[in-house]
Amino acid sequence: MKRIVAAALLLTVFALGFSILIALAKPLPPPEAGQASPSPPPSTSPSPSPTPTPAAGGTVDSLFHVTVALPEGAATLPLDEYLIGVVGGEMPASFEPEALKAQAVAARTYTLSRMLSAPRPEHPDAHVCSDYTHCQAYLTPEELRERWGEDYEAYLAKTADAVRSTDGQCLVYEGAPIEAVFHSSSAGKTASSAEVWGRVLPYLVSVDSPETAQDVPNYESTVTVSHADFKNTILKAFPQAKLGDDPETWFGPKTLSQSGRIESVLIGGVAVPGTELRTLFGLRSTAIEIRLTGTDVVFVTTGYGHGAGLSQYGANAMARDGRGYREILLWYYRGAEFGDIRLFLPKRNP
Repeated sequence: MKRIVAAALLLTVFALGFSILIALAKPLPPPEAGQASPSPPPSTSPSPSPTPTPAAGGTVDSLFHVTVALPEGAATLPLDEYLIGVVGGEMPASFEPEALKAQAVAARTYTLSRMLSAPRPEHPDAHVCSDYTHCQAYLTPEELRERWGEDYEAYLAKTADAVRSTDGQCLVYEGAPIEAVFHSSSAGKTASSAEVWGRVLPYLVSVDSPETAQDVPNYESTVTVSHADFKNTILKAFPQAKLGDDPETWFGPKTLSQSGRIESVLIGGVAVPGTELRTLFGLRSTAIEIRLTGTDVVFVTTGYGHGAGLSQYGANAMARDGRGYREILLWYYRGAEFGDIRLFLPKRNP
């Protein structure tokens, strides 16, 4: 009897174990709608950041849009179309292809920094404006056609190639887009950000720039102001200045920056910044020589623009000497590196 009971128990245990094995062998049913799936095991490597991908034949730039304040109102444009208008507005299309590419990357980076910044009071509903004295120049297709005339098709293709061949590229410093400012021409050296705006940006330092008077139209320019007009203008801006009847006594020592530009000049006992002098008298740069005649104050300036960052004519001179756009940009923006705009605009501008 005991043997029968023991055998029965063994059969029961065996059957129960076999049922459990069958149950474990069956696949789990799919989760019902609204029910969370089991979490996957943790990955040993981080997942790549999601970035937009252009369609076949498309460009990275075309994935994003920028709002531009134009004289007739704000317009939202694909980034690649906008950059063609910027490069065409900022740099002569006759320049070397590598210089145009350098301009395209600088313009794209400048635009990116504006898109990531708070709106400016001058154009609160737009990322940038078309005023080159405030943001960067932009010309519509109609304006480009008018500027280029019979060369329109060739220059458009050349400019579009500069944008497309640098597609999505920007400049970064320590992981963030730089302020890729640029200007027309330097006076042998670019200016640092500190001497232009009083703010130190480590990638905007003074560097040699190779353009010369043979490369740049109006490399030197002259502005002549009568003694009376000079005196009135200075006193309006600096009422504390003491300007007597003898112009020979008006000017004192001047302080030059590392790049050779006027940081300040003593006028009537007041230290007038070179940037202010440029604004007051409409001078092309702060690389200024002041001459005094019997009737006038004569300003002789070299180069054109604020002087910081990329020199456009300097870039063209470097390109003519065989330098590529990457080398040109890393010369003018010291310590910067190349990056991808999709790392900064993956969700803001799909």
